[in-house]
Amino acid sequence: MNMRILTLLIALVLCVGIAPPPVQAQGGPLRIVIDQGVIEPLPFAVPAFVAESAEASRHAADIARVIADDLAGTGLFREIPQEAHLTRVTSFASPVQYADWKAINAQALITGAVALDGNGRLTVKFRLFDVVSEAPLGEGLQFGGPVESWRRVAHKVADQVYGRITGESGYFDSRVVFVAERGPKNARQKRLAIMDYDGANVQFLTDASSLVLAPRFSPDGGRVLYTSYESGFPRVYLMDIATGGRRALDEQPGSMTFAPRFAPDGRRVVFSISQAGNTDIYTLDLASGQRRRLTSAPSIETAPSFSPDGSQIVFESDRSGSQQLYVMPDGGGEPRRISFGQGRYGTPVWSPRGDLIAFTKQNKGRFHIGVMRTDGSEERLLTSSFLDEGPTWSPNGRVIMFTRETAGTQGVPALYSVDISGRNLRGVALQGAASDPAWSPLLP
Repeated sequence: MNMRILTLLIALVLCVGIAPPPVQAQGGPLRIVIDQGVIEPLPFAVPAFVAESAEASRHAADIARVIADDLAGTGLFREIPQEAHLTRVTSFASPVQYADWKAINAQALITGAVALDGNGRLTVKFRLFDVVSEAPLGEGLQFGGPVESWRRVAHKVADQVYGRITGESGYFDSRVVFVAERGPKNARQKRLAIMDYDGANVQFLTDASSLVLAPRFSPDGGRVLYTSYESGFPRVYLMDIATGGRRALDEQPGSMTFAPRFAPDGRRVVFSISQAGNTDIYTLDLASGQRRRLTSAPSIETAPSFSPDGSQIVFESDRSGSQQLYVMPDGGGEPRRISFGQGRYGTPVWSPRGDLIAFTKQNKGRFHIGVMRTDGSEERLLTSSFLDEGPTWSPNGRVIMFTRETAGTQGVPALYSVDISGRNLRGVALQGAASDPAWSPLLP
């Protein structure tokens, strides 16, 4: 199914008269410092946004709800429900009644207004306040776009709030490509699908006529690499999301291609080729079609992933006798092993921040999602279950999404996410089975 990327014309404009210089409370402005495995979620309030036109009334409450869900879903924030509010916000220009918000222990307050013109253009403006210091946190901002993109507008507001309070970039205005599954375990149909990060707005990119695996976003979020069995053998395909156009990459008779990922510049692809009983890692220049072999060993080398600066590649290999993780220069060369714990390691993915590598680990009959430093130190296991696999990073490197499958012949895969501290394990709300998630960068 063809899909058009929604074009959101975003105006980040100063809302007139609402942004005096922020006043710092004693001890500094409101801020969550994310440096521990356990924190007390920050209580916040989001009153229903003010509808500045009759047409906007049905979107005002929905936008406030998505913002609240985004923030509460991080585990870093705790929403104070609207029924506990002591005051209603009836005008975007009204002064904040700080005493009423302090009385219910709110530390952050988000107010906003929504308008919809006759051309179907939505305008949302918002303000963020530090209730304790009785001061705005940053300037008021305004976002605009077509009415059908109202969820994107809400995610953008939530990203702004998240960033101002945590000091990190957000991840809500992003998408996830995944494999939607249907049918019994021994005859399951698989289709490529795409959704908002929270499971909303699911759209299918392929039909169920052939098996598909391991979709991966391009750095600009406009293209997807994936593996398809439509020819009878695994082969890597490149799809343009906006047009639905696609093409096979590096068609070589007698070979199988799989496990693709983009280089950070978007001009090259790294993937595995299995030929004559040997599996090695190659890169392919998308413009010229020039292929370069990076590994040459009588072992299985697969699941490559570039570092954010493009200088290194992490991959899995059984060259040591068991499945382990290795890092090599982007042009090939002697790899160095970085995994040394008990068990088997696979599906490594470099963090967007460049400081960590996520992986799947199998040990003593259990599967885990874990992270380690890029030299293999400070390994931490974040999950444990019958089958957890295939991590993918949020755009800000704070959250990992992965596949979790239940045991037995009726076992079903589903998508979950977890914070890199190991906190806030959550299922993604989807209808039907799903696997192989890959997170996009923030949308433009």
